[in-house]
Amino acid sequence: MAGVMDSVNQRTQLVGQNRLELLLFRLAGNQLYGINVFKVKEVLQCPKLTLLPRLNPVVRGVAHIRGGTLPIIDLNKATGGPGLNDLSTAFVIITEYNYRVQGYLVRSVERIVNMNWSDIHPPPRGTGRDHYLTAVTRVDEQMVEIIDVEKILAEVVPTVETITAGVIDQQTHTEAHARRVLIVDDSSVARKQVARCLQEVGVEVISLNDGQQAFDYLRKMAEQGDKVTDELLMMVSDIEMPEMDGYTLTAEVRNDPRLAGLHILLHTSLSGVFNQAMVKKVGADDFLAKFKPDELAQRVIDRLHALRGKSE
Repeated sequence: MAGVMDSVNQRTQLVGQNRLELLLFRLAGNQLYGINVFKVKEVLQCPKLTLLPRLNPVVRGVAHIRGGTLPIIDLNKATGGPGLNDLSTAFVIITEYNYRVQGYLVRSVERIVNMNWSDIHPPPRGTGRDHYLTAVTRVDEQMVEIIDVEKILAEVVPTVETITAGVIDQQTHTEAHARRVLIVDDSSVARKQVARCLQEVGVEVISLNDGQQAFDYLRKMAEQGDKVTDELLMMVSDIEMPEMDGYTLTAEVRNDPRLAGLHILLHTSLSGVFNQAMVKKVGADDFLAKFKPDELAQRVIDRLHALRGKSE
């Protein structure tokens, strides 16, 4: 699996094309699962694991890999199933997102497939582990489930979700009450985190689940005669989303003269320098890796201050 990681240049070719690469794997049964290759650092045969006291029950141990010590999370157990039994034939998918590096224990790793985000759909209601699914798709007539690994990480390693005292001054908080921010994210955990943070700043929050929903919402607003930049302070959008990803959403907004002036912050769990190139390519105003409530709040405050300066 050494070819999992593509070069920066190859990856940026996918920007604005609404495409992604999925690494396919299996857990306890025959069900296929997928994870965005952008989150994957490498795939290894399961290394020797060291047990430590007071670990979360879904963490099978820690592994010493390339000079670092990483928690290894049993993905089957984390999504409500039994733990994987035979570690001698298991694999570990090393991932990096939300400022963290961790490994996910899986039974087998299949291959990488190139997909279009328009073929990735929200999970149907009633699927067995639907509260851990963020999307579904089909590959070679087989259903592929995409697990909400942000939710799993938040459960295993809870993050600080409150804004530090002193970040928001009273004048800013008062000004914020007259403003609305559109947030777009397919992860229910991420939507709630962002919404709580922005509501603490004082703005009204509109939450949508994917890029297509957001683009339809913005176009409808424009068609009704509303000036989008007057109605919305900014849009905070995830990148990895079913139907339409955040890069494509940004490109579509910039290509519509009625929407082009909207301030767009891409807020993503993806790490890496390639994001800066992608942000510039699609025309986003800013980029922020998840999830740092103080930094997110400051981006909104900076936007409020910028508008205050224009009106003075």
